[in-house]
Amino acid sequence: MQIGLINNLRAGRSDRLVSRMLGVLRDFPEVHHVETSQAGALPDAVSELARRGVELVIVNGGDGTLQHTLTEILTSDEFTQAPFVAPLRGGRTNMAAKDLGATRDPVCGMRNVAEAARAGRLHERFVHRPVLRVSFDRGRRVQYGMFFGVGMIHRAIALTHSIFPQGRTQGSLGAGLVTGALIAKSALNPYDGILQPDKVDLSLDGALVPGGEFRVAIATTLQRLYWNMNPFWDQGRGDVRTTCIAGNAKHLAVAAPMLMWGRLPRFATEENGYISRNADRVALRLSCGVTVDGEIYPPRADELFTLTSDRRVTFVRA
Repeated sequence: MQIGLINNLRAGRSDRLVSRMLGVLRDFPEVHHVETSQAGALPDAVSELARRGVELVIVNGGDGTLQHTLTEILTSDEFTQAPFVAPLRGGRTNMAAKDLGATRDPVCGMRNVAEAARAGRLHERFVHRPVLRVSFDRGRRVQYGMFFGVGMIHRAIALTHSIFPQGRTQGSLGAGLVTGALIAKSALNPYDGILQPDKVDLSLDGALVPGGEFRVAIATTLQRLYWNMNPFWDQGRGDVRTTCIAGNAKHLAVAAPMLMWGRLPRFATEENGYISRNADRVALRLSCGVTVDGEIYPPRADELFTLTSDRRVTFVRA
C-alpha cells in the first residue's frame, strides 16, 4: 500500500513535536512525506500524493488542515479512487480527529497507522463516516468538512483567536472557556454583542423553519464536538445533524448547559425555539459570517449555503 503524510508545519504545535514526527518517519521510509506551511500549498501537496498513487493519506494538522485536504481529495479527479484518510491530532483544534478515535499524541498516531498498514491490519482501524458538503459563493464554491456554524459560532471562534495566544489554548481549551463564558452571559444579557441573533432563512429537507432569527445554527457529521459535547437530539436518519436555537428561545440560560451534552429539558421544544433534526439537505440564506471546521468566512450579503452529505470517506483511527 502506498502511504502519504501531509505534515502541516504551522498547525499550532511545537518545534519539538515537528522534530519527533520527522524522527519517526525514518522508521517508515515507505511513507511519502510532503510538508506544507499554509492552506494554499495543500493542492500541490495532494496532487503530488495522487501522482505517487497513494492509497492512504495521513494528515498531521488540525481541523482546518483536514478540511482543506478533504476538499482537495473530493473535488478533484486526480485520484482514481478516494484514498483512506487518517487524521492525527496535530493542530490547535482536533475535534474531528478526536471524534474519529485518534490518540492524543500525533507521533504515536502516525506510528499506529504505519505499523497497521505494514502488518496488513489497517481494516481494523476503519471508521466510515459521511462528510459535509458545503456549497456557497452563489454555488460556485464547494468545501468538504465535518462541522458548519453560523453567526455566533463564527464570532466566538474569532473571539477565541483574539484573546488567547497562538498554540493549544486557541483550540479546544480556549473554545471551551469561551463557550462557558457565553452560557453565563446568556443569563444576564442574551441580546448583547456576540450573542445577538442573526437573520437566517433556514430550510431542512425543503421545509422552511419558522422564526427567521437564530442565536445558534450548527450542522455536523461528527458524533461528538469538542469537550465531548453532543448538542443534537433528533433520532432521524439524515446524515447532516443540525441544531438551531431561535433568537426568542425560552429559558436559554437554563437550557444551554444541558443541551450541550444532549440532555433535553422538557420545555426545549420546537415551539419554544429549540430545533434539532437529522436532515439530508440544509439550506441557509444569511448575511452573517460562518465557519467550516474552524476556518472563518466573513459575512456576505444574502449568501446561500447548501449543506448535504454526498460522499462517505473511510477514515483510519490513528
